[in-house]
Amino acid sequence: MTTAVLLLKLVLIFMFQGRVILQNPLHIVLIAVPLIFQTFLVFLIAFFASRLLKLPFRIAVPAGMIGASNFFELAVAVAVTLFGTSSPEALATTVGVLTEVPVILALCRFANAHRW
Repeated sequence: MTTAVLLLKLVLIFMFQGRVILQNPLHIVLIAVPLIFQTFLVFLIAFFASRLLKLPFRIAVPAGMIGASNFFELAVAVAVTLFGTSSPEALATTVGVLTEVPVILALCRFANAHRW
């Protein structure tokens, strides 16, 4: 139920923000690029630090993922509650969710390729 409600919120936010997204795609890029960079950087620091510390792979990868996660699900809920679905804050958190998911999947692939 929670996942369905979150997905519904994301669809509603994009419906309300469609004009803003189409008129200002640079805003989306300005939100997404730093988030991608930060997620990769934090994960890689934690991943390789764990390797240097000789932690098991099964500990290192979740540690990196948790460190790199931005908890956008919570951010979307807070932004919608405080500012509404048509707010710039709601749009920013939605872009965060849509950016974070493919990045985390790419990091999973990276981690599996560099298993120890």
